[in-house]
Amino acid sequence: MENKNDSITRQEEDFAQWYTDVCRKAELMDYSSVKGFIIYRPYGYAIWEQIQAYLDHEFKEVGVENVYMPLVIPQSLFDREKEHVEGFAPECLVATQGGPNVLDDKLIIRPTSETLFCEHYAKIIKSYRDLPKQYNQWCSVVRWEKTTRPFLRGSEFLWQEGHTMYETSEEARQDALRMLEIYDSLGRDVLAIPFVKGIKTDKEKFAGAEETYSIEALMPDGKALQSGTTHYFGNGFSRAFGIQYQSRSGKLENPYQTSWGVSTRLLGSIIMVHGDDNGLVLPPKVAPIQVVIIPVAQKVPGVLDKAREYKEMLKKAGIRVKLDDSDHTPGWKYAEYEMKGVPVRLEVGPRDIENKVVVLAKRNTGEKKTVNESDILTTVTSLFSEIHKEMYQKAFNYLLEHTTEVHSLDELKAALDKGGYAKMMWCGDEACENKIKELYQATARCLPFDEMSFGDTCPVCGKKADKVVFFAKAY
Repeated sequence: MENKNDSITRQEEDFAQWYTDVCRKAELMDYSSVKGFIIYRPYGYAIWEQIQAYLDHEFKEVGVENVYMPLVIPQSLFDREKEHVEGFAPECLVATQGGPNVLDDKLIIRPTSETLFCEHYAKIIKSYRDLPKQYNQWCSVVRWEKTTRPFLRGSEFLWQEGHTMYETSEEARQDALRMLEIYDSLGRDVLAIPFVKGIKTDKEKFAGAEETYSIEALMPDGKALQSGTTHYFGNGFSRAFGIQYQSRSGKLENPYQTSWGVSTRLLGSIIMVHGDDNGLVLPPKVAPIQVVIIPVAQKVPGVLDKAREYKEMLKKAGIRVKLDDSDHTPGWKYAEYEMKGVPVRLEVGPRDIENKVVVLAKRNTGEKKTVNESDILTTVTSLFSEIHKEMYQKAFNYLLEHTTEVHSLDELKAALDKGGYAKMMWCGDEACENKIKELYQATARCLPFDEMSFGDTCPVCGKKADKVVFFAKAY
């Protein structure tokens, strides 16, 4: 689309400033008085609610139950899993005083809730009949970040965190992979974002996990964004927290654990993957407003009445619709709802009413079409599907064009300088990972599933390589 909005920095001029401009001017968020703690404005929060509704339904379809755990974790409880503590200690916000009293056992504002779930599970799991336990909570967590950006990295963010317990390691691994598939379907079917999914290297896995799986999204500036993770913990946490159950054979066993989560970082993915120089471009399934009705010459008798009639028709069909009957000019309204990324704009004026037609405009391409008023509902519905497919395909094409097979360090550097994923064979040695990070400030995003080998030599050390790994610079 042609750039019309002068209040937004152009992407090619300063992508980071463009992102901030869109977050603020599309009224997704505002800054609070504490760095890294943002205000989710209604429009931004409404996008999160659509994501939440989809995932909540999918989780419950596979037997997950929602719970809520406390905000704070006693230091003594948090310290019971050594590797977990070491991974999170630098990011913890700690309360040392309650009222006038200094606390003997400091309280950690939850950075994640593995320890709380484990403490609870130790109390309620006694027999194999108590398994599996599949709990999830929707909440916020606090991680005291040095550098923050709205939605992408905050000192506080909203998320869901699932925590499960199973009898066998096989069941637990299957759960971690099943949840990864749910996250992948969220990207494909709701957000119109193609994710690369795979397993993290040992260096990049979650603190305390045996295996971490992730979904990775590629941004238009060539950087990757980890958009969700699932973790297989084995039974390390359950041993540390004394979670035991009587097995079917009568022995005491430790159950196997997983956790999984996505956060409001997904809003950052949506903004960057689909946005343009006019602002947001929202996939229809998460758009708080799917259709905006703009009456043209609304003071002419009959125009607002007809616009209200169309609004009620769309609303009854379950479409999220807004009629803007404010006294702003139509031009201002066009720019405003383009900024907000509303997928479809419906224009109606005196001449349209006379001809029994309306004009429909697609936000993602700017394409307009005139349709009979009797066809509004069917056309809008088909446009939603069309827009989603076009947005997904555009993002997928970008992903393909910016995934480069590399066979040497020179090719690796060139691919990373270009932006996107550098796909290479890897020996599995963490020293090679560290060297790439030191030389190029890039990290291993994941070892993607179902990738075919394309050589047998690691370009970093020259040793035998049998793993395909994606490297990229990342948020």
